[in-house]
Amino acid sequence: MREPLHGTTILAVRKNGRIVIAGDGQVTFGQSILKGNARKVRVLAQGGVIAGFAGSTADALALLERLEQKLERFPAQLARACVELGKDWRMDRYLRRLEAMLIVADARETFLLTGSGDVMEPEHKVAAAGSGAGYALAAARALYEYLDDPEMIARQSMAIAADIDLYTNQSVELVSLPA
Repeated sequence: MREPLHGTTILAVRKNGRIVIAGDGQVTFGQSILKGNARKVRVLAQGGVIAGFAGSTADALALLERLEQKLERFPAQLARACVELGKDWRMDRYLRRLEAMLIVADARETFLLTGSGDVMEPEHKVAAAGSGAGYALAAARALYEYLDDPEMIARQSMAIAADIDLYTNQSVELVSLPA
């Protein structure tokens, strides 16, 4: 797997019949902050899938567009759409150069997709991507047993990541789906 991408934190938390994906809003270029309120979480498949991205915005948007096409081709089959995107991402010369990671989820499943062609379903009910992923993931796993609301877990975990990671800010967008 490639080294963690600098520039954001994306966190997914699945609990009590809901899935929440949170993303911070910071966009950086080198050591400079270009924007603090970017939207890095998107709703796909007519509201049936949510996705968050870390890495190059243009690259991630290109991948989300491809994922939308896969979801249209394989409706209500998130796993299959993700595997097909992963195969394309790994084998296509153009896609192979894209620098991004995606976390995608529907009411039943959550997947982490990487540029190495990996499509991973998290072992636990939380997943994270981006430069602050380790901090947000550790916080979410620690809070998971003590908080019932997945949105609260995500918010508090993202706040912890923003306090530690230089590339993550406190401007957090959350999108959820009932499971």
